[in-house]
Amino acid sequence: MAKQKGIIKLTGKIGDLSFYKSKDGYLAREKGGVDGERIKNDPAFARTRENGSEFGLAANAGKTLRDAFRPMMMRAADNRVTSRLTKVMSSIRKLDTTSGRGNRSVGVAIQNQGAKDMLKGFNFNVRSKLNTILYRPLSLDPATGEIEIVDLVPTNHIVAPANSTHVSFTAAWANVDFENGTYELALSAPSNLPLDSTQSTVAVAPASAPTATGTAVYILLLEFFQEINGTQYSLNNGGYNAMNIVDVV
Repeated sequence: MAKQKGIIKLTGKIGDLSFYKSKDGYLAREKGGVDGERIKNDPAFARTRENGSEFGLAANAGKTLRDAFRPMMMRAADNRVTSRLTKVMSSIRKLDTTSGRGNRSVGVAIQNQGAKDMLKGFNFNVRSKLNTILYRPLSLDPATGEIEIVDLVPTNHIVAPANSTHVSFTAAWANVDFENGTYELALSAPSNLPLDSTQSTVAVAPASAPTATGTAVYILLLEFFQEINGTQYSLNNGGYNAMNIVDVV
């Protein structure tokens, strides 16, 4: 694809050229490739169809995870989280060592510890990664979903954006069935602290564990606020917030 330059930007089609606007600016590309019907039916494209099928399964797995944590993602996600998560899921499905080519899925692969490890640590907002703004170790109790940060001093252990006055922590636990595309989410109440030098221990846990079957995914959401006249406002529409997969069990 090519970038459009000049004062006038085009959208639409002219002959075999397509002009469109993307997140990377105004682009243009030429129509090409193999006919779709041939890809669907020609035996020579069997591998292509299998790869396409598995990519679709990986994309669906990513969507299931995003849907599970949608209430939190609305407050902490970058504009490329879908493609980044699909890439991770595509790598995970390769660890499915039992399904035939074209049918390897995240739902089968995620039973392997190696697959769980690949998903662990995923940041939903690359502009604000948890390990670059929180400099205290955290612990997780997988039986309750409680995430604890001991002896936290906000001014020493948190890299806060300018003008922020408060930070909050929310724990989430979802049991995600990647095979069937279902999930159940449990959230904690947020723990809100002023960004000062007071030392405290943060402990956040869902009120109850999700009862649905599936892979347990634990997440920590860290949000920044600015207090004005007694009301706290989210900074930059959540652009500074961090959301990280703490563990997968």
